Amino acid sequence: MPSKLQTFLTENKIDQRRLLAVSHGIESLRPADRAIRLVKKQGAKAEGELKEKAKNAGKTRSGRAINVVSLNKIYTGKPVTGPTRSRVLRAVNAILEVRKKDKVELSALFDLVNEKPKKGKKKVEKKKN
Repeated sequence: MPSKLQTFLTENKIDQRRLLAVSHGIESLRPADRAIRLVKKQGAKAEGELKEKAKNAGKTRSGRAINVVSLNKIYTGKPVTGPTRSRVLRAVNAILEVRKKDKVELSALFDLVNEKPKKGKKKVEKKKN
């Protein structure tokens, strides 16, 4: 059974390669993003004016685009992280915007019931003799 994302992409005739390319264009770092990161890094070490500048620097792009491995995980129904789902959503909405279609929500692309399991040790009850 195909995933919700896979059926959405086939219905809207969106190719996987196009999705990867658009995501790379959206998420890749630009010189302005690198400058903001540098200011934040310097502001964390410094005091005074630089520290205030770092607080007001703003938010940068993630620098991590969707990759084939994460798309294959989504297609097979394996859990993916929230940021990965958000990247897919941004890329799909960018493609739909170019085609002059309405944007979609996260629930239209993913089953939100299948959340990623939390990391940690499983509790094992010890037998009492």
